[in-house]
Amino acid sequence: MNEERLVERLFQALISGDRETARTITREATDADGGGLTPEELSQRVYWDSLEMLNSLFRSDKLTTLAHHYGIRLLRSLIDQAQAGYTQNDRRNCRVLLFSGTSEADELAGQLVTDLIEADGYDVNFAGGGIANDEILSEVGERKPDILLMFASAPSDAPNIRLLIDHIRSIGACPDMQIVVGGGVFNRAEGLAQEIGADLWAKSPCELLEKLNTQRNRRATDEQRTVGRNRRPARKAA
Repeated sequence: MNEERLVERLFQALISGDRETARTITREATDADGGGLTPEELSQRVYWDSLEMLNSLFRSDKLTTLAHHYGIRLLRSLIDQAQAGYTQNDRRNCRVLLFSGTSEADELAGQLVTDLIEADGYDVNFAGGGIANDEILSEVGERKPDILLMFASAPSDAPNIRLLIDHIRSIGACPDMQIVVGGGVFNRAEGLAQEIGADLWAKSPCELLEKLNTQRNRRATDEQRTVGRNRRPARKAA
């Protein structure tokens, strides 16, 4: 199956809001008799690439708002349908608290990731975007997740994520918790994930799953982190 051609065909259906054609393309792609894709592969390799294309062209003013809205809303329905067919693996006893950017596209990326890692055995709470740092910190303290994941964050979120990581490290909240970022602004700003002190980062859902399963013990090094490195220690009271 030519997946590049598949993405191109689906993309044209998405931006025109052609729901019937989009569903037909999906059925063809998953046709078992023709060696089709699994629902997980469809999300990881077709829907994710389509979402990336929608966002990239929209950011560069090569796609109208109408076409982008058609695409995002239709793609959400396709992702929901694919999720219903995921194979649910045994639980890993690993808790994930997941946040995303505030735009509908960023939240859709977060939803896609949530569905995939949940099916892979992780226990996930997904809150989307627009959550204040103090609420996130409170939730971290209450739920004590194994992984704090911020995926597909918007550029405007990066400073707050940096402050959040700094605060978590400075107060020693959930010291065994792994902080993971990916997608969104982290794909477009090379080195940003390392700079803000993330323990792990990934560009796509497929890469994220692979790293979560093989690098659970990875943590940011002192040399990697720049958050708070130049902060002066507080003066002692006279």
